[in-house]
Amino acid sequence: MSSFEDLSFSFQDFSGKVRLFPLPNLVLFPHVIQPLRVFEPRYRRLLEDALAGDRLMAMAVLAPGWEKDYEGRPPLCPAACLARVTTHHRLDDGTYNLLVLGLRRVRLVRELEPSRPYREAEVELCEDIYPSEEAGCRAPLMMRLRKALLRVLPTLPEAHEQMDQLLATDLEIGVLTDVLSYLLDVEIAAKQVLLGEANVYRRAELLLAHLEAPPGAAGRMCPAAVFPPRFSAN
Repeated sequence: MSSFEDLSFSFQDFSGKVRLFPLPNLVLFPHVIQPLRVFEPRYRRLLEDALAGDRLMAMAVLAPGWEKDYEGRPPLCPAACLARVTTHHRLDDGTYNLLVLGLRRVRLVRELEPSRPYREAEVELCEDIYPSEEAGCRAPLMMRLRKALLRVLPTLPEAHEQMDQLLATDLEIGVLTDVLSYLLDVEIAAKQVLLGEANVYRRAELLLAHLEAPPGAAGRMCPAAVFPPRFSAN
């Protein structure tokens, strides 16, 4: 069983080449931790290579229609999340349980020719964008987020108190929207759009479009049914 490693990330040391861990039903965001169960031989090899090196992988999403070629190289959605393995445990059968931390948004530039059992790609880092001309949007967006969350959170005083404490901090709105986009239950396609939006104010508006939708509307967000999330299997 490994312990948590250094979670810092250096742009200077990042080559732009990543190991791809694509899944059909998980969109990882920066700033959050996701449990994973790794059992396919190709992804066990990916993990072992990552642990022997920089501990990095890119969590990508399989594009619709992936079922026809899952064992091959089905198309991927262009936005992915660069992640680092923070801790892992190898089971007696050779499979692994691990935790990965989302580090940065990335855009898939091109997939590399096969040289290992798993897929690799060249990616471009996508930093959060805070347009100076939109700086005045932060306060009203935070107020709308609070109001919208009050509507969808359980009517528990503890939940509202924790939310107020979170929103009262100096947490950057980009971090907040990522955490909420990950935790709230919404279809994969909508989460993929949120992951692909680097402008934090536009991302907040996209998130609010779901949170403020009328009850019963298609795509409306609601609290995740299980937290912490269960292990996601490859």
